[in-house]
Amino acid sequence: MTLSGTLLAATLATPLAFAALCLLAPFRRRVFALLPLAPLPGLATALLAPGGSLLLAPAPLRLVLALDTPGAMLLGGASLLWSCAGLYAGSYMGGRAGRTGFAVWWLLTLAGSLGVFIVADMTSFYLMFSLVSLAAYGLVAHEGTPAAERAGLAYMALALLGEAFLLFGFVLLATAGPNGNPLIADAVAMLDGSPWRAATLTLLILGFGLKMGLVPLHIWMPLAHPVAPMPASAVLSGIVVKAGVIGLIRFLPFDRAAPDWGTALAALGLVTAYYGVGVGITQRNLKTVLAYSTVSQMGLVAAIIGAGMAAGAGDATRLAAYYGLHHLLVKGALFMGVGVVAATGARRRPLVLGVMTVMALSLAGLPFTSGALAKYAAKAVLGEGATGTLATLSAAGSTLLMLHFLRLLAATSKARPQDRAPVGMVVPWLVTAFASFAVAWALFPQATGGSLAGMLAPAALWKATWPILLGLLLALGLARWGARLPAIPEGDVAVLAERAGPAVRRLGHGVEQFDAAMRAWPVAGLALLAVVLALGALLALP
Repeated sequence: MTLSGTLLAATLATPLAFAALCLLAPFRRRVFALLPLAPLPGLATALLAPGGSLLLAPAPLRLVLALDTPGAMLLGGASLLWSCAGLYAGSYMGGRAGRTGFAVWWLLTLAGSLGVFIVADMTSFYLMFSLVSLAAYGLVAHEGTPAAERAGLAYMALALLGEAFLLFGFVLLATAGPNGNPLIADAVAMLDGSPWRAATLTLLILGFGLKMGLVPLHIWMPLAHPVAPMPASAVLSGIVVKAGVIGLIRFLPFDRAAPDWGTALAALGLVTAYYGVGVGITQRNLKTVLAYSTVSQMGLVAAIIGAGMAAGAGDATRLAAYYGLHHLLVKGALFMGVGVVAATGARRRPLVLGVMTVMALSLAGLPFTSGALAKYAAKAVLGEGATGTLATLSAAGSTLLMLHFLRLLAATSKARPQDRAPVGMVVPWLVTAFASFAVAWALFPQATGGSLAGMLAPAALWKATWPILLGLLLALGLARWGARLPAIPEGDVAVLAERAGPAVRRLGHGVEQFDAAMRAWPVAGLALLAVVLALGALLALP
């Protein structure tokens, strides 16, 4: 077996082996110390094995692992964040109850989330996607509180709905392609000739869009993040949503222009980007604000993918992955930073808040940050038309939302003035924050095919700056008149559905009573029989 094949296999085998070893008491006692090690084969794979492949089983099963450029970028960033978040979790979770169960769910989610970046056949992808989707339930519902159970139930219901969308979509896609278990690329290549092309694309976008949090399928995020432990929120928002991103990259066709579907996806993405900001500024819970920020940012990724699909631009897959990598590291640092701020006393808080400010404004495209690089790179596919203009203006909304977050963050700490956060939390947080800069700058030429000179030109710097200045003005208005905004509960659409529940239950009860009355009435039974016989006679007519 080649080095690349060995690394690809180890990427999946290591976290799964760790999860299995939790059956042994000696391993369980040390599992939290070992969590940072489980993703390291994935990091090595991203660095050393791009372009590698491994055949695990021949046709007709044909289980194949492979790593292309978009997968390598997301795999490397995800592995790094998983490792840092694992170190953070060891300190954050302390002596909390249920640590072993949390570790098992953590390792299974880790395996699935890395697996989706390296599998190349449809069966393996579905298995890995299902693993990351279902195992993440254990992270969402870990606390066991009523709120956590409610969020876990909503998450699981939506996860199963997404699985159903993808299952039907994959069946249609596989039917149109080669027999057996086709490679993803082969199946997608046959999509244009499929009589079910429209249905397949619809199901794929629904399934992957739900995982990304595209409106109106976003509701699991603002429900899950406030109740999940802080390290779990970091990986859920930073990494798990990227399963949807890599799904769209892998399964949507980019070899020829598809203006209808691409424009529709870009429009949905932009609606999501603005919706996340609009609801997010009404929230008071820090983690909920960050959840709506993720909704907004994933909307921008969908807009990049949609614009690339509309133009038939294959490089859109690299640009979307690059933007996803930026968001992955920054959002992971922000969630971990919330825990660091909460544990830091007043004497040390200015430095911590300074780092958090840079991280938060990176999402808006603050010059010289990873966000500025990602947004500059995305302009190549978003263009200068309506899509590009709306995407640029969305940076003002991101600034507004992040300044709202920072204002809430500054007032949250209840630590004593001399307190300092544990080293086991501070170090992984700082490593992730630094990596968001270093990795984005290092990969810019590879992701874009261009140089950094244009990014540093005065005109480019001004284009990155003016939306932030506009967002600052909007934030001043929010501070002045924000109290007049309507109170939108976490989960928005989900809460409205819950509130409609009593009416639906009353309607159902009424139907049951009507049915019982009809069944007790002989005339009704005879009438029903007559209707059935009449329908049967009509169906028998030539």
